[in-house]
Amino acid sequence: MAKESDKFAYYPLFRSGLPPPARRFAGLLPYNFSGGHNDAEQIPIDALIEASVAVLKRHGSRLAIYNLGHGPLGYEGLRDVVATKLAKRRGIACSRDDILITAGSTQGLNLLNQIFLQPGDTVVFEEFSYANAIRDMRQLGVTIVSAPLDSGGLEIDALDSILGNLRDRRVHPKYIYTIPTIQNPTGTILSLDRRHKLLSLAEKFQTVVIEDECYSNLVWADDVPPSLYGLNPKHVIHVGSLSKSLAPALRLGFIVADWQVLSQAIACKTDGGTGALEQMVAAEYFFDSFDSHIAGQTRALESKLGSLVEALQREFGTSIEFHPPEGGTFIWAKLPPPIDVRKLIQPAANAGIAFNPGPEWSCGDDPATSHLRLCFALPTAEQIQKGIAELARICFDLFGIPERGTNASRRIDS
Repeated sequence: MAKESDKFAYYPLFRSGLPPPARRFAGLLPYNFSGGHNDAEQIPIDALIEASVAVLKRHGSRLAIYNLGHGPLGYEGLRDVVATKLAKRRGIACSRDDILITAGSTQGLNLLNQIFLQPGDTVVFEEFSYANAIRDMRQLGVTIVSAPLDSGGLEIDALDSILGNLRDRRVHPKYIYTIPTIQNPTGTILSLDRRHKLLSLAEKFQTVVIEDECYSNLVWADDVPPSLYGLNPKHVIHVGSLSKSLAPALRLGFIVADWQVLSQAIACKTDGGTGALEQMVAAEYFFDSFDSHIAGQTRALESKLGSLVEALQREFGTSIEFHPPEGGTFIWAKLPPPIDVRKLIQPAANAGIAFNPGPEWSCGDDPATSHLRLCFALPTAEQIQKGIAELARICFDLFGIPERGTNASRRIDS
């Protein structure tokens, strides 16, 4: 390996405004409560092998053609599957021609940002929101106006006041970004009444709503309200994910929107097309297995949620506040105000624990320094129990909280 003194200095040539450089990946920690990973045991390996063989035998020669010859919207078979799923589960009436397949839902959001935003623009976000979306706004030089959340999700009356105040200042937000079904990170589901009121506000203020439904398939109940797009697509752009429903490493998401939007998204999508083999395999597998797959996955996730709730209650007791989510893969938890979770990150990592610190998910007045997001999908039930016990011990060593765990008082060794 070359000495540092022998290396060419690239850094002076980098443009300004870049995010901090990434660290070298050192592997996953044993107790991983971070990110959007999924349950490894729920990956249908044998079925995916069968789907791969079948689709390659039938359509493998089309891999010679960009986008499999189906055009820049993506593989027709997958778009048909998505359209069927959306009609059945999210109340969306659309055809394959209303859907653009993307490399995960994050690429969909990035494409929409390319279309709508430039430095100095304003957007409205929920006060706690998807960390990557918040980061992207800040890197783009866009002003984020935060709207408060409560136990039912986005507070519509407060949003009405916010939009009115912006209008009085002659500021027209480019869009409202909302996660109505399994809000990320709080895990709530917006009620049907609030959805109708939100759509009324979009009409009143002539504002676009970008609806992120990344986790909408992973819900415990069967009576989830229809998507905003399904209720009224006039002001709404729908962004969804297949990665969370199948396998996060398969980067598959989609945008459902008017052709005015899709045509611009295609013009901005310069990647040569989303991975074709992933699209073909997912379509082949999901064609007959979507409902049964989701049913098994949600059962497994709900069981793991139970393990995490039990561990948090046992190890942290009344020192931690959280509402079990109505679906998804994560809990949004709050520790007492003296605790700054950022000071837990490195000691926890040293003990093999990873979690998402609250400040990364906050764009409002509350910096969420006592909050943390814990993803329960990847670790086993045993890892959940051991990891939370170790996190509580580290928290006590640093802050003296929680004072009790496993029905016994903690003490600092002298």
